Amino acid sequence: MTMLDDRQTAAPWPTAYPQGYAVVDVETTGLARDDRIISAAVYRLDALGNVEDHWYTLVNPERDPGPVWIHGLTSDVLEGAPLFPEVAGELSARLADRVLVAHNAAFDWSMIAREYARASVVAPVEQRLCTIALAKELRLPLPNHKLASLAAHFGVVQQHAHHALDDARVLAEAFRPSLHAAARGGVRLPLLECRPLTEWSDSPVTPRVGYRPARQANSWRPSRKRPACPYPNPGRYEKEKPLKQGMRVAFSGDTSVDRELLEDRAVEAGLHVATSVSRLTSLLVTNDPDSATSKTQKAKSFGTPIVDESAFTHLLRDVAPADGTVLPRQATPPPSEATPSSE
Repeated sequence: MTMLDDRQTAAPWPTAYPQGYAVVDVETTGLARDDRIISAAVYRLDALGNVEDHWYTLVNPERDPGPVWIHGLTSDVLEGAPLFPEVAGELSARLADRVLVAHNAAFDWSMIAREYARASVVAPVEQRLCTIALAKELRLPLPNHKLASLAAHFGVVQQHAHHALDDARVLAEAFRPSLHAAARGGVRLPLLECRPLTEWSDSPVTPRVGYRPARQANSWRPSRKRPACPYPNPGRYEKEKPLKQGMRVAFSGDTSVDRELLEDRAVEAGLHVATSVSRLTSLLVTNDPDSATSKTQKAKSFGTPIVDESAFTHLLRDVAPADGTVLPRQATPPPSEATPSSE
């Protein structure tokens, strides 16, 4: 399939569409909360998806570079690179007043948000758009949702996979025809709110020689599984009543408190943190209940109660004890058996 001819774009252009985009790719030392950005690239696009300019920088992570066999950036290469606070201003100028676009945008935004939090700066990003989600909305006939497959569909040639600048270029070239296809079909863009972190935590950094992070398809989060909740599920949360130990709680979208930190607090209170929404889910926590994520859509279809982060944090202060027998705790499985949580 060849690149879309912009002259075929339907008119008029949807007025609800954003006026500018920042196509972003970051390479990192890994996938965990203590991992750092080591390179970043931004292609700025206008409202029609045409390239205005691009920018690239290395970033000194102040730690081991992680999976060098993937990104190719060694400690020697990164030693003289600027620290993130030194490039934050330039990055902000390129993100300001634009929708952040990325392939698996939850990952790129999460890494960027943490770096800004460490630098005590607020990222000027209000919304993001994931090109995986857009490809699903357009029902593109892709064999999988890898960037390479999206690029091949639109005839875009990858030259240096896992190099931030080339990945951002490829995504920018593939995003434009996707954007035009959405405009022609009257498709609502899958925009999600970006919420800066006001509370976060880095886990201790230890050298990881030969470190290979485990991950599942369609998820950016590192492999992680907590012990099973020892309390039976008491059912759905009821408004004006306290949470009860054993309730199944799911999270969707951005939170001001680092997601893993918020999940840890829920577990410590005796709640079961669910990675998906089902008929057994007691409560969904989201700051953007009108978003089109699968979790919010399922919660609405099942009639699952929905509260925002502030209300949930308040409810966590006084969780009622479980009724009945406490179930025996199970041992935490090794990392290879862990299941990452998704957005």
